[in-house]
Amino acid sequence: MSKKGSVFGNLRQLDGYAKTLDDFRVKTTTGASVTLISALIILSLVCSELIAYTTSTWRPSLVVDKSRKEKMPINFNITFPHMPCHILNIDIMDDTGEHSSGYSQDITKVRLDLSGREIELGESVTLGDPSKGVNKALQSKKECGSCYGATPLRDSKCCNTCQEVREAYVKMGWGMVNVDVIDQCIAEGWKDRVEKQSNEGCNIYGHLLVNKVRGNFHFAPGDAFQANNMHVHDLKEFVKGAPDGHKFDLSHTIHKLKFGPDAKDETETILAVTDALAGTEKNANQARVVYQYFLKIVSTQLRPIKGIPTFTNQYSVTQNDNFMKETATGLPGVFFNMDISPMQITYKETRKSLGSFLTGVLAIIGGVFTVAGLLDRVVYRAEKAYKKKVEMGKTL
Repeated sequence: MSKKGSVFGNLRQLDGYAKTLDDFRVKTTTGASVTLISALIILSLVCSELIAYTTSTWRPSLVVDKSRKEKMPINFNITFPHMPCHILNIDIMDDTGEHSSGYSQDITKVRLDLSGREIELGESVTLGDPSKGVNKALQSKKECGSCYGATPLRDSKCCNTCQEVREAYVKMGWGMVNVDVIDQCIAEGWKDRVEKQSNEGCNIYGHLLVNKVRGNFHFAPGDAFQANNMHVHDLKEFVKGAPDGHKFDLSHTIHKLKFGPDAKDETETILAVTDALAGTEKNANQARVVYQYFLKIVSTQLRPIKGIPTFTNQYSVTQNDNFMKETATGLPGVFFNMDISPMQITYKETRKSLGSFLTGVLAIIGGVFTVAGLLDRVVYRAEKAYKKKVEMGKTL
């Protein structure tokens, strides 16, 4: 044998896949059954591996919230079926000392009849916009209306509508004006309009922009003003009730309350509980009730594989209803008390790599065939031993 042949001969000794002679190849029914079963198992496992490869997963992590200095938007939609729009007001307070009474920017009130339908005459009245729902009787005469001793709120230094006089009085802390003696209120028929709207409800929606600190915003009856460094609401009209004698109450339905933008798709909605109070309904059996919602708000970031990250807030809520006695002091209303968490939850979308997928597929094929081969060998030897015993007549 040549030197070259001896080298290849020695190399053959390293073959880990020695070939069986054709004379020794035996095909059995059991082997075929094991082969079919193992093929089905491999097919099902490879399909599950493919599904896992094409399906992304969201992994949460907890980090410190670095956006505490930013403003937080609040989107809401709430219906008060037994409260006229002109009585209902929004106030915002927080621990920084910022206080906004009668907040009206980007807020819309819609008058509703007792069956919950929008009233055509009222349409949608945007608060803080005197051009809607208010008849400027004095302005049509191009006169400068008096504020009756109060400091005007507008740059024009005039109070040309009843609402402007009322707002000026509230900001001065003087309480409410007597609409029977104010020329603007008389010219606009304010008293008649208020009496006509007494048998109505109100749907109020819009968005607020607040500091990301502990605080609250609330819906309460009557205009708010400061008196002796105290936050006070004029409840005379609320306590007195409607001209026909029926009482107002703070029954309400929360259609939406979200802190941040709406989720872009269903996946984000499932991940983050951003509207925990949606569908909440409260029915009051008396006027003086304090509804309190204690909200624990956590900043949330959703980081998809493709696309722009989404920043929102999810929250949990604890509720408390306090029914006050007629002689008790306190402000009836619907209060949302906010507690902002210093942490942020980040959901990151991940997907298996191609290398991991191929490794899994090869492991499945190799593992199943190895186990199937061992099983087939055991069964084959058992059958062979049994047949030998039968031939020798040693079976029972």
